[in-house]
Amino acid sequence: MFEILGDMMDFHFATLWEAVADTVGERNALICRNTVRTWAEYDDRAARIASVFTEHGLAADSKVGLYLHNCNEYLEAQYGVFKIGGCPINANYRYKADELIYLLENADAEAVVYQACYAMRIWEVRERLPKMKLYIQVDDGTESLLDGSLDFEGAIRAARPMPRIERSPDSVYMLYTGGTTGMPKGVMYPAGEFSRNMMAVGAMSRGLEPPESIAGIPDLLRTIGDDAPIGLPACPLMHGTGMWLGGMVTHSVGGTVVTSPKLGLDADALWSLVERHGVTDMVIVGDAFARPLLAVLDDAVERGSPYDISSLRQITSSGVMWSSETKQGLLKHHDMILADIMGSTEGGMGSNTTTREADTQTAKFELSEGVKVFNEDDEEVQPGSGEMGMLGLSGNVPLGYYKDPEKSAKTFREIGGVRYSFPGDFAQVEADGSITLLGRGSVCINTAGEKVFPEEVEEAVKRHEDVLDCLVVGLPDERFGERVVAIASRTGIGIAGQDVIDFTREHLAGYKLPKQVIFVDTVQRAPNGKADYKWAKRTAEAAIGP
Repeated sequence: MFEILGDMMDFHFATLWEAVADTVGERNALICRNTVRTWAEYDDRAARIASVFTEHGLAADSKVGLYLHNCNEYLEAQYGVFKIGGCPINANYRYKADELIYLLENADAEAVVYQACYAMRIWEVRERLPKMKLYIQVDDGTESLLDGSLDFEGAIRAARPMPRIERSPDSVYMLYTGGTTGMPKGVMYPAGEFSRNMMAVGAMSRGLEPPESIAGIPDLLRTIGDDAPIGLPACPLMHGTGMWLGGMVTHSVGGTVVTSPKLGLDADALWSLVERHGVTDMVIVGDAFARPLLAVLDDAVERGSPYDISSLRQITSSGVMWSSETKQGLLKHHDMILADIMGSTEGGMGSNTTTREADTQTAKFELSEGVKVFNEDDEEVQPGSGEMGMLGLSGNVPLGYYKDPEKSAKTFREIGGVRYSFPGDFAQVEADGSITLLGRGSVCINTAGEKVFPEEVEEAVKRHEDVLDCLVVGLPDERFGERVVAIASRTGIGIAGQDVIDFTREHLAGYKLPKQVIFVDTVQRAPNGKADYKWAKRTAEAAIGP
């Protein structure tokens, strides 16, 4: 997904989107609830909020926190930050005071655009953020305007559009990632290179060659014509999957981004948006999204009122494994491309696609160009050897972690004169050159000297027809060092833990089997669908002790 493509000398997100707005100004750019913004309106509103930033002392390289749900204003504010040559900072809306302060201080943020429902949290933290120059509140009908903050709509109405400026392609674009352990880290990319890669992904998804410079964007958009994507990020824009695949890729080829500000997964609402707006591309995160979406489609058919999803060309999942059974269930409703993008904020690893005619097993991915698997001696793992190694990603490698040279040196390093990113994912290379992903080393379980990756056990457990979701962790064990424990949710009370263990015995080696299964009402995940292993470990310890 991410590889260096062509000359990035004149690329930048704002410059790219300004070229889009100049070419397809009357096309819809943003849809949220009943508010629709054309590309001309999107560009104008972003230019006005950019003026507000500059009037309060922000300039090139300034950082602006976005503490927002999915909405038009999120994308408008981000575009405005890019217009001044600044860097938007994604803030997790679940963060409490101390977490939010850490993020904003670490990022050196000078402004925050926030959802009105978080006004009291902003009030709580603002005295502890001395670098902050500006607070902008987005009205959502919950809280009145906080003293000392600007109203987003009022500020836009009062401002003049900021004149367009040149931006450096070498300026830093940054996305914060929490990962599975540790404090949030800002992963830095050169804005020029990254923006062109987003555009290239969009162009190639429509079977077109990406242009080498901004001057080629009008011709690209004219060729795409009415085939421009209508994207629906079902996951939060505050995470890379939602923003990159659902927002930036769509906008970089003149498409429309449809969002819903509602928190939590509402599968009926998502299918209604697909039907209402003719969505062509939906972005999700694995089975945590796909299973409820499939259940609603099945239920709608049973009721005799199926959703019209004929416009949908592709559903893309990234970040976690997506089960083959769920894919096949979706394909029974509509023939489309189901794409698995395996990667992280630190880079893309590989992908596979599934259609009615071409089924691909979930865990096997074709390596992206420049991706290799290395053993502990920095030697390439040979196909079919059965050796386990760590994925190294070359190509569009991040510049590093913001203000963290030590972690940067460990994660981004050279082998044989080539710079690689090592996010921490282990894999084996099959004889045919595909890779079998094993999981993230930071959550690997060591039991009796054997390494067990939670993802593999989770997928086996979730194959049981009565299991809805599952996370797997390791707990201390006097005999084995660690024992494998599964935390699962189920469809009913008929299934017992031993039933699950006996079932997984058909799919896994004995040492990988869960020694215990703890049932909960709901398996807790992050808003983007990714595993919350900290919660899982606490739950396991509370149920059976550390």
